[in-house]
Amino acid sequence: MMKATAYILALAGFAGLVSAPIAAQGRLGLLDRGEYVCSLPGDATGRAWVEQEGHGFTITGGSSYETPRGAGTYLMEGKQVIFTRGPMKGMKLMQLGSGLLQEIGKDGKLGRLRCHRAGPAPD
Repeated sequence: MMKATAYILALAGFAGLVSAPIAAQGRLGLLDRGEYVCSLPGDATGRAWVEQEGHGFTITGGSSYETPRGAGTYLMEGKQVIFTRGPMKGMKLMQLGSGLLQEIGKDGKLGRLRCHRAGPAPD
């Protein structure tokens, strides 16, 4: 009986190790190069979007980005973007469409912050 229980537990642990990375995998991709502006929704009495200073970034090529505070890298897996190094490390975004991203909160739900590609990277 002990051997059977140990075998089942070992098999369940192995299945968990094998299935977790598979579930997380998606196609690796790259964001379009250019300048991204981030904003929060406004209200009916004012501007539709309120730009958030310090949240914008520029995709410079490959999986690299720059901000006024420094440069870093990101990983785009499927539609999810995770900033892996640099001043935005740990920030997660979901690609909603071409050039449109929305913040993913620590709870895994979409937040209010949205970033859109405003144009080519400045020279």
